[in-house]
Amino acid sequence: MGDSDNTKATPFAYGAGHVRPNRAMDPGLVYDLTVEDYLNFLCARGYNQSMIKLFSDTPYTCPKSFSLADFNYPSITVPDLSGSATVSRKLKNVGSPGTYRARVKSPAGVTVTVNPSTLTFEKHGEEKIFQVTFKAKSNVKAAVGYVFGHLIWSDGHHYVRSPLVVQHK
Repeated sequence: MGDSDNTKATPFAYGAGHVRPNRAMDPGLVYDLTVEDYLNFLCARGYNQSMIKLFSDTPYTCPKSFSLADFNYPSITVPDLSGSATVSRKLKNVGSPGTYRARVKSPAGVTVTVNPSTLTFEKHGEEKIFQVTFKAKSNVKAAVGYVFGHLIWSDGHHYVRSPLVVQHK
């Protein structure tokens, strides 16, 4: 697939896929971002208390530490990977109860593990946290720049896809 300048397109250009409206009405799981998530994002970006007050009705104290890598967004990016890195995400069940299994297509030169690799939701609105660990393969010459893969959570009916993006250091 070509980009607008006829270079090879990457997921940065074409995104995570196309929308299927009927499936979008019943996604199964979502990465549910809260107001607190967005305020933590602003804290991590260096916003001070007076700037954050513009976005919050109530006073908000920034956490002592917050990593943008843990922002609960469906796309998972690890810039400058050397060795290993682990990020956390939270999924919310917006469908019926079910068990979802993780399938991973690892980016080139990277081993990806998901823990736990199975999530069982017993009720609507239930949330589960999981970790994704990226480890640079030492016996493979790292690709220059960004490499791409994906994580799919599926119960056999729903498919919740997250792009994985790694930049080798």
